[in-house]
Amino acid sequence: MQDFNRAYGQVFVPGRLTVGLMTPMAGGPGALVDLALAQEHARLADALGFAALWTRDVPLMIPQGSANETAALDDPFLWLAALAAVTERIVLATGAIVLPLRHPLHVAKAALTLDRISRGRLLLGLGSGDRPEEFSRFGADLETRDVVFREHWSALHTALAPAPVVDPEQYRVLPPPQARIPMLAVGSARQSLQWIAEHADAWASYHREEDRQKGRIALWHMAQDQRSPGMRKPFIQSVQLDLLDDPAAPAEAIELGLRTGRHALAAYLERMRELGVAHILFNLHRGARPAEDVLRELGSEILPRL
Repeated sequence: MQDFNRAYGQVFVPGRLTVGLMTPMAGGPGALVDLALAQEHARLADALGFAALWTRDVPLMIPQGSANETAALDDPFLWLAALAAVTERIVLATGAIVLPLRHPLHVAKAALTLDRISRGRLLLGLGSGDRPEEFSRFGADLETRDVVFREHWSALHTALAPAPVVDPEQYRVLPPPQARIPMLAVGSARQSLQWIAEHADAWASYHREEDRQKGRIALWHMAQDQRSPGMRKPFIQSVQLDLLDDPAAPAEAIELGLRTGRHALAAYLERMRELGVAHILFNLHRGARPAEDVLRELGSEILPRL
């Protein structure tokens, strides 16, 4: 569509699969990542031709999972602004802003500012959140977050609209942007696929076994046929990736992703493209290999094949 910012066309290319990266790509549980190192990784990803840099919104440091680990992540908008300052082309994406815990006008102000200073490079991914402790601390109701998500989405969509506001009492947070910031639904957001197909500009979901993912994408297309006839909105998939040194190592499943060598990875990505996945978001495994080595291998051996 012609009214989107430049980020949309760079990440969603008809007939192609693009690749993004979750940031930060280094660091351990409970520890803040060195900003200089994160900016080095961002510059390298930009130079190598990756499509997007993503970050999560984790409001509170709450122990999670069997390992009882905590994530210490900076504010997503400020974090992406720091990456925008050292990059030129690569898109900046949120995956995802916990919309029920944020006022939509605050989200609009931050999104419009980041999109402006990055020259149209923002994709705004939005989710409903699922941590009871966060909702309790923010004084929000976990059980009604689906309703609040829809209400905040509507208000945010209006605040981000390029067109002037007709109601004189509906004050804008900033002047109207020249192009729309894409609003992506991340996960189910506790909404039906039909609602997402009607209101979101793309849908981001999780890694699944290939036959299950094929069925999920078919349901996504069916929902669009019902609510947005004639349109094919992009499908985004996240993948936990443990890229092995041995390029010929076969792929094996890990939680929400793959442990594999690059040859099997290239074949997997081609199958995903054929299924209709528009963008793959890699969350790199923090193991023995430095993130820079993995980035260079992906950039030199995988991206050119796509």
